[in-house]
Amino acid sequence: MKKSFSFLEIIIVLTLISFLYTQFIPKSKINKLDEITNRLTLYLSYTRLKALLDDKYDENDSLWHKKRWTIKFFRCREAEDGIYFTIYSDKNKTGHPSIEDTLKDPLTNKNIYSSNYCEENDKNSKYTLLTKTFDIKDVNVSCNNTSSLGQISFGNDGKIFSKLSAFENEFNEYEIENPCIIKLISKNNDSKEIKIYPKSGYLEKINNK
Repeated sequence: MKKSFSFLEIIIVLTLISFLYTQFIPKSKINKLDEITNRLTLYLSYTRLKALLDDKYDENDSLWHKKRWTIKFFRCREAEDGIYFTIYSDKNKTGHPSIEDTLKDPLTNKNIYSSNYCEENDKNSKYTLLTKTFDIKDVNVSCNNTSSLGQISFGNDGKIFSKLSAFENEFNEYEIENPCIIKLISKNNDSKEIKIYPKSGYLEKINNK
């Protein structure tokens, strides 16, 4: 009961922050790069809190760790369509997130998900479409250990991972030991970075250099 109540509190707080952000900050003072950096930071915090409260450990399932809550960046089906991201827990442990696996934005109630066609619809959030919505041309994840653009996975113990191991019982193989940086690069070559610290999960936004 306490865990459920705490998660409800988290959703309420995040919803209020998102509402205040979208309603009362003048849009003329926030460019697209600033907006997605702020939104992505909020999503990362939300995902980590979700992971802390949603324990995926299952002693009867040697691949339970594949269900850790994860944010992952992908390229769209056509190169010119750009980049998107998805936040999910891979319930089927296939490595291919479906809409049923994804987290919902607490403000819009839309899935933080897109297919590789990168098309907005009634169920999926447009905010996952980094190129189409925010003019982001590239994403670099410094701790990337995947063949994709990169991912960050969160454990219920606070640990942070750069990949979900392909091997049974290798639960902590890809735990990050140094800060991991997500760098967002816009079409006009401006950039911003979000630094994620190991253990604590503290997030730091870094201005353009």
